Amino acid sequence: MSFKIAIIGAGSVGFTKKLFTDILCVPEFKDIEFALTDVSEHNLAMIKAILDRIVEANNLPTRVTATTDRRKALEGARYIISCVRVGGLEAYADDIRIPLRYGIDQCVGDTICAGGILYGQRNIPVILDFCKDIREVADTNAKFLNYANPMAMNTWAAIEYGKVDTVGLCHGVQHGAEQIAEVLGAKSPQELDYVCSGINHQTWFIDLRLNGRKIDRDELIAAFEAHPVYSQQEKLRIDVLKRFGVYSTESNGHLSEYLPWYRKRPDEITRWIDMSDWIHGETGGYLRYSTETRNWFETEYPQFLEAASKPIDASKRSNEHASHILEALETNRVYRGHFNVRNDGVITNLPRDAIIESPGFVDRFGINMAAGITLPEACAATCMASINVQRMSVHAAISGDIDLLKLAVLHDPLVGAVSTPEEVWQMVDEMVVAQAQWLPQYAHAVPAAKERLSKSTVKTREWAGAARRSVRSIEELRAEKAALKQAV
Repeated sequence: MSFKIAIIGAGSVGFTKKLFTDILCVPEFKDIEFALTDVSEHNLAMIKAILDRIVEANNLPTRVTATTDRRKALEGARYIISCVRVGGLEAYADDIRIPLRYGIDQCVGDTICAGGILYGQRNIPVILDFCKDIREVADTNAKFLNYANPMAMNTWAAIEYGKVDTVGLCHGVQHGAEQIAEVLGAKSPQELDYVCSGINHQTWFIDLRLNGRKIDRDELIAAFEAHPVYSQQEKLRIDVLKRFGVYSTESNGHLSEYLPWYRKRPDEITRWIDMSDWIHGETGGYLRYSTETRNWFETEYPQFLEAASKPIDASKRSNEHASHILEALETNRVYRGHFNVRNDGVITNLPRDAIIESPGFVDRFGINMAAGITLPEACAATCMASINVQRMSVHAAISGDIDLLKLAVLHDPLVGAVSTPEEVWQMVDEMVVAQAQWLPQYAHAVPAAKERLSKSTVKTREWAGAARRSVRSIEELRAEKAALKQAV
């Protein structure tokens, strides 16, 4: 087989390498072309060198090109994969820093909450630019695979306004299933069969079967509470399991910021999170991790390049959906996974226009969703709160309506639990002004926002958050890695 895959945001070096090697684990895909594109020439050069080394080491006919000209990369592409983070870590830092001034403590801030909503405002205009290019220069039947957060908002915009065949992809379901299989004592995650449905980052394991035996709520609670690690790292997630009766896909830290109950009082936050790793609830945890990862990669690049000389091991193919979807579409080997698509009645008690994450099957006829799923009422209610925020956020990003943007932020569950309307109005003004260079649709609103900020009487505070850690230096990371290696 010979076709072209374009990767937008290919400068996400580690993730691009993973997608690349996964796809080349499919025997029929050796003779394809990867077209890499990114706004950073520096990152493009690094990832191309790594992928060229992989091709050379495995004696493959695979072609790799790299360009900052996005349209050139998209020309004739059958599949387009997006891994973009518009504004990079600079804008992301404001997504965490500014809401903290108003008492809003986020762990990740990339899905909803104040940070996730502004992230969407930066991404959606760019996503629509991608879609325009796909319609004009890509293959007639091109499929857009979106990995970028905020997943639901980006996918919603691409489908409703970009008019491109789009599917959103995430790995939260797979990771949650691996946890459940472990606590239940399974020898392999493959022993667990499950139905997981909802919206991205709020997906729920509504049916669990271990080797054909149905697992009920009480058994699952007991298994998690008995686990020596997860009982400490996933305290909030276990509490939601007890109250809702089903387990959420998302990590302790992610889930904590989508709900209005666990992060609204600073003195309560530490009760529900665990500081052993960022993902369990640390304030700004993913920002710290991302910053450290970037610094580590820049410094240790020669080692990454050397590692690329190893043969591809198909047994280590990851559970990221992209390679499996492409394999199913191109070879008709059926793949079952969980995909982000427009609902259109798949989940009976969520709106038709919402972007849901639910089970589907892929073959040469496309992605076929398992329809007729009804969520437990509490799960549906929680999803609905986020869907309403997502819908307003998408419409605000399209229209450049700053008042609608403020209403979207006001209706966010955690923001509403912490902040007053006056605080929300000022916070959004502050975020739009700080991120104006990435928000062209709000250019007309920036002067008035600056004027309001100059006259504001709403009090703020400089606050690091309830559980903040400093970014570790390269020397500290090396020392920790050496200590772990020695301990093993």
